[in-house]
Amino acid sequence: MDRDSPAALEAIAPLIISASRSTDIPAFYGDWFSERLLRGYATWINPFSGAAQHVSFARARVFVFWTKNPRPFLPVLRDLIREGRQVQVLFTVNDYADEGLEPGLPSLADRVEAFCEVSKIVGRGRLTWRFDPVLLSDTLTVERVMERMGEIGDLLSGNASRLVFSFIELERYPRVRRNLVACGAEEVREPSVAEETVIARRITELNEDWGLDLEACGEGRDFSCFGIGKAGCISAGILAREFPEDTVLQDFLSSGPGGRSPKDPGQRKTCGCVPSKDIGRYSTCMHLCRYCYANSSAARVAKNYAGYQRLREEGADNPSIIS
Repeated sequence: MDRDSPAALEAIAPLIISASRSTDIPAFYGDWFSERLLRGYATWINPFSGAAQHVSFARARVFVFWTKNPRPFLPVLRDLIREGRQVQVLFTVNDYADEGLEPGLPSLADRVEAFCEVSKIVGRGRLTWRFDPVLLSDTLTVERVMERMGEIGDLLSGNASRLVFSFIELERYPRVRRNLVACGAEEVREPSVAEETVIARRITELNEDWGLDLEACGEGRDFSCFGIGKAGCISAGILAREFPEDTVLQDFLSSGPGGRSPKDPGQRKTCGCVPSKDIGRYSTCMHLCRYCYANSSAARVAKNYAGYQRLREEGADNPSIIS
């Protein structure tokens, strides 16, 4: 028996697969995902303990893709839709290129074009625009960041149903602060409470032209006075709306206390996501965004990605992104 098969190691079989909060699978690991889908499972490695866990796709109802550059993945996405797979896409589009904070990303124009392509493939209701994170610096003032958000929103208008934004959290993730300092971006900072209020108000004003549902991700503050809800990026509301005929999924979405949607216990208290299982790996995203909490260092990422490419060249079957 193959020791890496689901039969050799007890597997979980979640209804929702997250691909991935930890890395950009559509941008860099689309071939790996396609192979794992054919084999029916992937292996997740706990980033803290190193323990392996098989994740079976046997009961999967929805695949949720997180990305900043889905262009390499568009053929796979089209195939998934043709096969009748249920898909949600969370597409982050920021504009921090001038500051060198997103060195591995394609041009903004290319990402906007890709966003519109994804909308055509999956439908605007299943596509969320994420502006994540909102951060400030000596040159990135509130006015400048809002100007850039406005420009992006105008370009994406009509292609998504929702905007989810979040504020950078440097105190929560010391690794992010270290990486910013290491690349000479130590002036990056969190918005103050007063600045957050201004930003929330300004987003609402910009949205008068876009008509998006607005949500703040992982935010303890209440912005409902601006018409901004608390985000569940993997949202029970969107899944219920977009896949109404999937009775298994619908039952799951109402299985929480009092018939409410269940909350993902693996996420922070302020997270509104429903339970899912992530299949990504930390320190594997070659976008190398300087504010990323999931990459320990650029050197570690480069080493891991080189290892992944070597496995691909050798034709090895790696159930996790890096073995």
